[in-house]
Amino acid sequence: MVQRLTYRKRHSYATKSNQHRVVKTPGGKLVYQTTKKRASGPKCPVTGKRIQGIPHLRPTEYKRSRLSRNRRTV
Repeated sequence: MVQRLTYRKRHSYATKSNQHRVVKTPGGKLVYQTTKKRASGPKCPVTGKRIQGIPHLRPTEYKRSRLSRNRRTV
């Protein structure tokens, strides 16, 4: 029989901000793991194109200094 899963947090709707993936634990149970949203990366305010050479991160990761200053700018 298939093991049924329930969301562990947030709301019960399958929205973009509530994405999950199924992971098997070492004990053999299946659980939901909350996934982070994919980062689209910074874009030019004038042309709207993506800026080459800067990694695609979520906005908070730029602020938290995960990158050194010279890697945040072109």
